[in-house]
Amino acid sequence: MSQKPVFVATHPRACSTAFERVFMTRPDILQCAHEPFGDAFYYGPERLGERYADDEAGRISSGFSETKYSDVVDRLDRDGSTEGKRVLIKDMAYYLMPPNGEFPSIAPSLRSQVKNGLADGDCHAMGANGVAGTLKRKSPDPMDNPTVIPLELLRKFHWTFLIRHPRRGIPSYVRCCTPPLSETTGWDHFKPSESGYVELRRLFDYLREQGIVGPSVAGRVPSTGAKTGKDEISITVLDADDLLDKPQEAIRAFCEQTDIPFSPDMLQWDSEENQDRVKQAFAKWNGWHNDAINSKGLTARAHPKKPVTEESENEEWREKYGEEGQKIIRACVNENIPHYEYMKSFALKF
Repeated sequence: MSQKPVFVATHPRACSTAFERVFMTRPDILQCAHEPFGDAFYYGPERLGERYADDEAGRISSGFSETKYSDVVDRLDRDGSTEGKRVLIKDMAYYLMPPNGEFPSIAPSLRSQVKNGLADGDCHAMGANGVAGTLKRKSPDPMDNPTVIPLELLRKFHWTFLIRHPRRGIPSYVRCCTPPLSETTGWDHFKPSESGYVELRRLFDYLREQGIVGPSVAGRVPSTGAKTGKDEISITVLDADDLLDKPQEAIRAFCEQTDIPFSPDMLQWDSEENQDRVKQAFAKWNGWHNDAINSKGLTARAHPKKPVTEESENEEWREKYGEEGQKIIRACVNENIPHYEYMKSFALKF
């Protein structure tokens, strides 16, 4: 039975916070970590994100302006030592790598955790000891580590993946960056580089290449008839639409793959104690999780998804976000559909 921390890697607006709430009903066995790597990605001295690059006041007011990637890793280690609970992390894959397809190097604060302070494919830019230097990629080999996290640390997690179709995920993200909701979130513009689909796919492929997940796919019998290896972590990809259509079946299947004891009671959360715990955990992303915070459970949606056409989508987006907004959304959706469909080909079946 796996006792590694469960890492649910995802992209924005994938219903991941509602998914996370399911597991926050089990404080007896789980310690949930809500998007911890975003602290270092956006605000800390090793920040990779561009959104707060010129906003020192915003970084300081976040409370995470001194948070390094090593601080996040150490925090997760401490969470895992709390009363012997297992850690479940829900986070964005893009928080682990530079934006815009830039070649990564191991975060400076984590270099002591890899041999000679280097990751595979890295070299010292200035001097053999790396003093006054940075790490640069020798080559853009797609099989090099795409993250700023050492491979040794990536191996410590039980990786899973949550996806949602871009035609629903991207417009939802844009809504959070548009008035009136942007007045609460504080994000006044949409950045396609934060969509997160391509980064999730890069991480997924790298973990498969390194044998950290797979080769078996959760919920499917291999064509060879062979059984999953004793220590193998099956490829576990959950689609948000499947979660919304069949929440109990989806959570049960996910729990089976991650060795988390399942109970139907996990899909209900209306106690005051649970609500207080959730509000505190989600406070750092004000306005982003209102629906999940105000919910009382996860039930199957009453009506199936309505069939849509590209024309009807364009018209809806044009009405909400204007002509330019519609064009931005359509371009971003079309760019990310191949990444989504690739990940979808591995999705859990139940």
